[in-house]
Amino acid sequence: MKLRIGLAALTAGFLMAGVVAAKELKSGLQEGDFVPAFYVTKTAGAPNDNVAEGDQLCYRCKLGSRPVVMLFSRSADKHVAKLIKELDGVVAKNADKKLSSFVNLLGEDTKELKTESKKLAKEAKLENVAVVVPDDHKDGPESYKISPEADLTVIIYKDSKVAANHAVAKGKLDGKKIAKILEDATKLVK
Repeated sequence: MKLRIGLAALTAGFLMAGVVAAKELKSGLQEGDFVPAFYVTKTAGAPNDNVAEGDQLCYRCKLGSRPVVMLFSRSADKHVAKLIKELDGVVAKNADKKLSSFVNLLGEDTKELKTESKKLAKEAKLENVAVVVPDDHKDGPESYKISPEADLTVIIYKDSKVAANHAVAKGKLDGKKIAKILEDATKLVK
């Protein structure tokens, strides 16, 4: 009898551990949250948005109540470049609906982030998506609660209110996730 109870407890423990391990990564502002202001330096991309490279500003403020896809990325790898390139096309197709986007690169070294942002914008041929380095560049603005475990956090919002959030761990950005992010972006302007 004790063996059965012990096995049942052990099995339950493994099942609970599996549930915890399978728990979805949570990063950044969540659906319904207000999107607060924060300051960045534009480093690349979106050459026609009336913001020069090197300008410091609040992009969130500049875009006001527009529909926006805002990304916080700790890497500028080929998967992130693919997402941003596709997002650039979605923004172009929805220019009449004022869809906008900007990418915040996160990390320790400001100089390296600026170099990476220029490389990313060039590789992805960004015409409509700006790349910026936030003043709080290690983990993004504190009020945004960007998880250190998230390699990419996408906050999709309109009228300063979050409509969707996607948090992606390192190495987990794939075609399916990219499609879902782009789908949520286009839902914002329908």
